[in-house]
Amino acid sequence: MSETPSNTLQYRFDGPEEAPVLILGPSLGTTWHMWDRQVPELAKQWRVFRFDLPGHGGAPAHPAGSVADLTTRLLATLDALGVQRFGYAGCALGGAVGIELALRHPERLASLVLIAASPRFGTADEFRQRGVIVRTNGLDPIARTSPERWFTGGFAAAQPAITEWAVQMVRTTDPGCYIASCEALAAFDVRAELGRIGVPTLVLVGSEDQVTGPAEARTLVAGIPDARLAVVPGASHLVPVEQPAAVTDLLVHHFATVWQPAFDATTGQMAVIATPPAKPVPVAPPPVAPVAEIAPAAAPPQPSVPPDPYDTGIKIRREVLGDAHVDRALASADDFSGDFQEFLTRYAWGEIWNRPGLDRRTRSCVTLTALVAGGHLDELAAHTRAALRNGLTPAEIGEVLLQAAVYCGVPAANSAFKVAQQVIREETTPQE
Repeated sequence: MSETPSNTLQYRFDGPEEAPVLILGPSLGTTWHMWDRQVPELAKQWRVFRFDLPGHGGAPAHPAGSVADLTTRLLATLDALGVQRFGYAGCALGGAVGIELALRHPERLASLVLIAASPRFGTADEFRQRGVIVRTNGLDPIARTSPERWFTGGFAAAQPAITEWAVQMVRTTDPGCYIASCEALAAFDVRAELGRIGVPTLVLVGSEDQVTGPAEARTLVAGIPDARLAVVPGASHLVPVEQPAAVTDLLVHHFATVWQPAFDATTGQMAVIATPPAKPVPVAPPPVAPVAEIAPAAAPPQPSVPPDPYDTGIKIRREVLGDAHVDRALASADDFSGDFQEFLTRYAWGEIWNRPGLDRRTRSCVTLTALVAGGHLDELAAHTRAALRNGLTPAEIGEVLLQAAVYCGVPAANSAFKVAQQVIREETTPQE
């Protein structure tokens, strides 16, 4: 085990040093101990590398707000260790890292297993809402309900020690890192890119998984050219914990079948697999240009086209206000109001909200104050939700409204407090 700086990850190795490296990636809220039951068998053939997500399992709390950031940190850790090529198996968020590796760094990846994974995990609103709940109430509500998401009811009842372990694992996670991981999952969407994954892939899912279940698994298999599906009966989301033997067998079979080089556990040496030498390919001599030929002048560089602010605006508008709110607004637009919706998206969101001078928290504070001053209570409700998503706590929103009371008037602030109180109650109450 090793503690690492902010650009790398906490990790541990198991297995022979000479063996090929097999990486096991954890899910959100878990630690590398979720793979404890797989390691003894896997370490007979591979050098098993496990890592913790930032702020999980005592790892340094350096939040990573995107799957790409997590992947970059993993590769930086492996580069420092001299590991260039490896097999990879990841669960849920760990599976998203595996997909990112396959898409952006295929030269590093020998083979892939995706467990309880999806090309898009639920909706962005769901994960940003979870971040709001954690920011307001801490991780205890999420921790107490984690066994319901991770295990079947029968397993949770029969294995109280494992159930309590799961609760404590989430409860001891750093809240800021958990929220950042929620943001990473909210932004993750590779549905249009699955066809570019070129490594042999096993997609593994529990038959009873209600989080990322068989439907999501079939989407992965349908989109990845060289993929096959394995459904584990009687298992829910955290299938490596609930059905460890079945998962271990599937991992061993997949990696031993499709991944070379192999490791001979008897001799402790890498097995050399002979391949027939390639036939030499005749190389034609380069053509000789006529003496009088003059190379054409290089075409002048084409001016770069700036991105359309509408595209940026719709992305920011969805991130701040939520997909559901934006979808309702766009669906209600017609020939009369359509231009106004485009104006809002292009200029308010694509230009002003995209300016680098203020962060989103500060812009939310300014927006709330302006809406109180104008008495725009409907918009105030939407932007109170946005402020929570942008990282303001209920207490900070209350301070903004108190400040507004001094400069905008007590009656205006009184109405604003009523609206904001209702929104905060709805947004921060954990769903049982």
